[in-house]
Amino acid sequence: MHSNSPDSSSLVLQRINPTSPSTSSAALSTSCKQAPPPPPHPYYYCPSQLPESAVPYHTYLVGPNQCCSAVIQEISAPVSTVWSVVRRFDNPQAYKHFVKSCHLVLGDGNRVGNLREVQVVSGLPAANSTERLEILDDERHVISFSVVGGDHRLFNYRSVTTLHQEEAAEEGGSDGRTVVVESYIVDIPIGNTKEETCVFVDTIVKCNLQSLAKLTEDLAHTKP
Repeated sequence: MHSNSPDSSSLVLQRINPTSPSTSSAALSTSCKQAPPPPPHPYYYCPSQLPESAVPYHTYLVGPNQCCSAVIQEISAPVSTVWSVVRRFDNPQAYKHFVKSCHLVLGDGNRVGNLREVQVVSGLPAANSTERLEILDDERHVISFSVVGGDHRLFNYRSVTTLHQEEAAEEGGSDGRTVVVESYIVDIPIGNTKEETCVFVDTIVKCNLQSLAKLTEDLAHTKP
């Protein structure tokens, strides 16, 4: 039976802030004007408490009109149980309650390049989206998708989700806990600010991962 204790799962919301690259300036000749070079794109990355193996998956090259963020969710269930739900590219509605339905339009959901069409529940500023599977790694527990079409406002959206066994479980101090990291990058819609965009997407990701925690903890507790 699922435990409702507040510490059974916890969520940490992490906003990814830019790291200002060091710059140097050189005096230009007054007799020769030249355009300054374009500013470099700073890398954004997830918090330092991530396992080292996860950092490459949650590192983005972010443009001036984009934002990215990450959510970390701890779940009182083994990685194998959580992964069995997360890896289902064909069934996101199992824990994403803002998804009304999903059907594959290319492939069986198990290969990079497969496409799905997702119908969104009413009340959101979207009707549907076409999404492409970018990564599906059963060994490292990594899944990634990008939004490539549809009726929505989240252009160039890409999400990466990684699963990690909690250190205490690795050392035999727990019967199985999982740390889930989901990060994303997306264009800032015209008429919205970076803050507004991040708050909106963060809220959806947060709700999805809390739902995933409840579902998989229930599954873990009901398994013989």
